[in-house]
Amino acid sequence: MRIPYVPNPPPFSAPEETQILQRVQARRAPRPLQPLDLALFHSPPLADGWNSFLGAVRTKTSLADDLRELAISRVAVCNRAWYEWQHHAPLAAQAGVSKDALDVIKIEGPLQGLERPEVLSEKQWAVLVYTDEMTRNVQVRDETFGQLKQVFSDKEVVEITGTVAAYNCWERETAPVQTT
Repeated sequence: MRIPYVPNPPPFSAPEETQILQRVQARRAPRPLQPLDLALFHSPPLADGWNSFLGAVRTKTSLADDLRELAISRVAVCNRAWYEWQHHAPLAAQAGVSKDALDVIKIEGPLQGLERPEVLSEKQWAVLVYTDEMTRNVQVRDETFGQLKQVFSDKEVVEITGTVAAYNCWERETAPVQTT
């Protein structure tokens, strides 16, 4: 993290900030506040919005757990955000993603142009390639988007895009600085 964490728990005295803290704690329960929370609490309104947004991404979409965790894990690899990888790769495994599939997700180069590995379903591969292009290039090729649309509904495409965007937002702030 490039900024210091606020104390845990944050020493809020204003009622609005205390209510925000309680909402974040309720979403995290039974776990404690996370480092992400302690960074975001520098700006309680931002922490509140992030809590609501990430709560929706993590628990309120229609995406299957394996697809959500594949996307999050791929964003982590592309951004070299190994903290996120360490947290989400086990969640992907719990959702049924095999070790061989996790090895594919962990390929550090672009996926564009590669053939779908047998260890991944058509849906899983479409999510990975879309996530890879969205993260690396921002602009997604029409071909890649078309492949995603062949296997997912409009609602699912929005949810996949929102998931990838959310994790890119945070990981690009917290990922280590690359030096050459």
